[in-house]
Amino acid sequence: MSLSYFIQQLLNGLSLGGAYALIAIGYTMVYGILRMINFAHGDEFMMAGYFMIYSIAVFPWFISIPIVIAATVVLGVLIERVAYRPLRNAPRMSVMISAIGVSYLLENLANYLFTAMPQSYPQIPILKYVYNFGDISVSRVTILAPVLTIVLTVLLVMLVNKTKLGMAMRACSKDQETAKIMGIRVDNVITMTFVIGCALAAVGSILYFTDRNTVQPYSGSLPGLKCFVAAVIGGIGNIPGAVVGGFIVGICQIAITAAGYSVFSDAFTFVLLFIILLVRPSGLFGEKAVDKV
Repeated sequence: MSLSYFIQQLLNGLSLGGAYALIAIGYTMVYGILRMINFAHGDEFMMAGYFMIYSIAVFPWFISIPIVIAATVVLGVLIERVAYRPLRNAPRMSVMISAIGVSYLLENLANYLFTAMPQSYPQIPILKYVYNFGDISVSRVTILAPVLTIVLTVLLVMLVNKTKLGMAMRACSKDQETAKIMGIRVDNVITMTFVIGCALAAVGSILYFTDRNTVQPYSGSLPGLKCFVAAVIGGIGNIPGAVVGGFIVGICQIAITAAGYSVFSDAFTFVLLFIILLVRPSGLFGEKAVDKV
């Protein structure tokens, strides 16, 4: 294996990992506050792909990108209001079943509205520009994805640690009842969590589909599961952990594909999950749960 081939595949892995990381953050933030897994998050990411296809048919790319982010946020907030908020005090199993139901609803809605045929994802010129460095050829999105992911993660961590909204999020993640007593509007905090998670998922969808070129109603199922695995590997509830997990999953997937075992690339993600759960059940950066008697 030549050095240039190794660098090429490493860059591809970092690019894919960056997209996974942005989606994984949505899983980990919702779990951190609500202690639930938003199984519809991968399908919100899929819908963002369709939003781009139809918005760029009318508007230029620099207007379409904000429209896609805004539309994905509206979809996420609507799902939270309709499917999750009425079950706030219900058993966790009820909320999980609701999340799975929303996932299937979005997939079938996309199937009905857009048909099951794969649709071409638009070429965004600023992202598809190719750089050549000797034997290495990389598109701008390949370089931009990990850089943008790290920048957005740093900004998000600063928001969580340095702002009143972040303080409210941390309070709600510890004890929602006490947070209410202290005057924190828990429902508003949860809504903002969905806003941030969906906005990052929309950005992740742009980075992901730009390299994969097609969208179909089930495009979010497997990537959504992989991003959930990434969040668990990093320590679900931990934002930097979700990012590290995303990069690990992306690099491993590309490495296995490059080694000629692409048929096992998806399965290896879940093998990696099993290994992490056996060795460190709380994830790489997760805190060990303490049961109080």
